[in-house]
Amino acid sequence: MGMLFDEFLKYTPKILNVDLPATHAHLKMVPPKREELMRNTDFTKIKPKKAAVMMLFYPKNTQTHLALIVRTSYNGVHSSQIAFPGGKVEEDDLDLQHTAIRETHEEIGIHPNHINVVRSFTEVYIPPSNYMVYPFLGYSENELDFTLQQDEVAGMVELPLAEFLDDTILMQITMQTSYAGAIEVPGFQVKEHFIWGATAMMMSELKETIKMIL
Repeated sequence: MGMLFDEFLKYTPKILNVDLPATHAHLKMVPPKREELMRNTDFTKIKPKKAAVMMLFYPKNTQTHLALIVRTSYNGVHSSQIAFPGGKVEEDDLDLQHTAIRETHEEIGIHPNHINVVRSFTEVYIPPSNYMVYPFLGYSENELDFTLQQDEVAGMVELPLAEFLDDTILMQITMQTSYAGAIEVPGFQVKEHFIWGATAMMMSELKETIKMIL
């Protein structure tokens, strides 16, 4: 069953009053060993770099969708991964929300005037790159035409809200990791893509929050 965008918009104000599930939701998607790593991390010492991302909902054929990007392939830790549009804080950014909006404009061509920000969500730490990522929930009232920043974004994954809220997309798959050999990693199976790590942690909090208000 789909979720009409007009219906979804009626619910968005309720998100402002929800106590975010934060760590509780994040932990469902934490790869093994990472929880321990996170608990024992002294953030005052490592001073993580900051980034912000936009969890953007929009209508497509009247149904609510969530915009995800496929990162381009390169020799780096986040190559070819599914992510939310976003990126690192630049000196000229007014605040983290500004970073998320600016990066969404640069990466997928959505003008800041078309993004209504609802609220910030709980930040997620990414150990391999030493980034603290701050997610924002936003929506666009109109259907979107994406213009991709070719060197960063290889494609879009337009995820229907109904599919996102369906628990059949929750999976565990065995992965080879640099730090623990073959391990079972939790994530979301979206079409041919397996989404895990930081993006899955943010998606988990988003999913639980939306389920609380519907």
